Amino acid sequence: MQDETLQAEFTHQAETFNRSAVAHAADTLEALVELAAPGPSERWLDVACGPGIISRALAAGAGAVHGVDLTEAMVDVARREASAAGLANTTFACGDATALELADASFDGAVARFTIHHLPAPARLLEELARVVRPGGRIVIADHIADDDAADAAWALELERLRDPSHWAALRPERLRALGVDAGLELASEAIAAISLDFDDWLARGSGGARNAALIERVLSERTGGSERFRVSREGGSRVLQLQLWLALWRR
Repeated sequence: MQDETLQAEFTHQAETFNRSAVAHAADTLEALVELAAPGPSERWLDVACGPGIISRALAAGAGAVHGVDLTEAMVDVARREASAAGLANTTFACGDATALELADASFDGAVARFTIHHLPAPARLLEELARVVRPGGRIVIADHIADDDAADAAWALELERLRDPSHWAALRPERLRALGVDAGLELASEAIAAISLDFDDWLARGSGGARNAALIERVLSERTGGSERFRVSREGGSRVLQLQLWLALWRR
């Protein structure tokens, strides 16, 4: 059921996510590529690649990049954009990030951005990345994180699911660390960065944004501003959603 929900949601979002400011934010995109540090002889994997934004960024330094996404519409956009950019070292395919049809130790590195919060069993993602990346390889994980306070985290989760039914749950950093350790990975570095989104644009991109607009406004009114890791504020005449992004480099 979750796979079907994901495919429906990201068929809906394929073009709008490709154009979204948060997906292209230079500071976080550059930080991710810098952590990955792909080399010209290396083969990299971008799982849940969406429209291939990370794949295209990695392709500038890597020998080859392969993107995998569950949603055919996203793969179509990724192929189109890579072709338009003249990137001959990228390939894309439909596939499940938690059950990859790829050989063991067949990549030098892998990246998963904005993926974990969609997965009911996120351990499967880390286990698969550990399997397909060679010993000594690198794995970069980036995702927004849940608040430590249970009530604040639950409030944010309500809003996330009303806006996007494919959202499962953001995790706290300690849980993310445990997933990597359990998969046999070694944490090399981690950082938390603030990210800001235009709230109304974020809302409009999700398939539930318009349908659940009244209920979303009601939930918003229950908490002034929000939590440390999910805050809605006003800047001038616009509403801004502030999140915290956990960015980690793991060694295989």
